[in-house]
Amino acid sequence: MPGELGGLDIEEMGRVIDEAGVLIIRFHVIPQRLLVDTRESPEDSPQLRLVPPVSSAEERYRYLQKLRPGVPLPDQITVLSWPRYIEVMREAGLWQRLEQRMFELGGAALARRCGEVFDEVRSAERAEVVSAIIGGEGYESLWERAPTT
Repeated sequence: MPGELGGLDIEEMGRVIDEAGVLIIRFHVIPQRLLVDTRESPEDSPQLRLVPPVSSAEERYRYLQKLRPGVPLPDQITVLSWPRYIEVMREAGLWQRLEQRMFELGGAALARRCGEVFDEVRSAERAEVVSAIIGGEGYESLWERAPTT
């Protein structure tokens, strides 16, 4: 079906990226979330940043209030789960839609911030995969090298 990628409705995800006032994107590999906050005030412009996970919607609202006290709380926070690597988001055209929206809201500086955040997410994903492979913190190795004699 057009607009789908392995069961994901790319068209609908694009619509969410185009329209959501406050969007949280959950990635499958890293615990951090991507906050896309299009709200603005005379003292505060739209923001794009990695944020820690929270355990409830109420906690996320408190986090937003603390992060951006000069901006009224949103009526809703939209959550989009992205079960692939960030590179696939770019290949599917979704990251470009996000960059375009940020450019429309905040010009070249906010569009550049998209590139920085993309690199942050990609680096965090790679570090998490390496940690899983070597049995790093939070991971247990299923196979161990046989002792050499």
